[in-house]
Amino acid sequence: MKWEITVQELKQKFDTGEKFQLIDVRTPEEFQTANLGGLLLPLSELVMRHQELDPEAETVVLCHHGIRSAQAAVLLSQLGFTNVLSVRGGIDRWSAEIDPQIPTY
Repeated sequence: MKWEITVQELKQKFDTGEKFQLIDVRTPEEFQTANLGGLLLPLSELVMRHQELDPEAETVVLCHHGIRSAQAAVLLSQLGFTNVLSVRGGIDRWSAEIDPQIPTY
C-alpha cells in the first residue's frame, strides 16, 4: 500500500482539480505562518475530531516535514480510513520545490 505522496504529485492533484481532502496536522500558529489550505486538524486533536472527515475520500495529510503527517496517516488508517497519503517532506519541501512564495520557518 502506498503511504506517501510527493509534493509534485500533490501539485498535480491541485492542477487537475482532483477531489481529495487535505488535512493539515500542524499547530494553528504553523498554519497561520504558511499553508496550502485544507482543514487544520492538529495531530493532538486528530483522534477526537476524525469524525469530521470522510473516511471513504482520498485523504492527503500535510505537516512541516512529513513526520507528523506520517503519524496521522497511520492513525487514520487504524480508524478505518482506506485511502490516506502523507506528503513527503511536508510544506517545507513544497516551499523549496513547488512554490517559494510559501514561507519557510
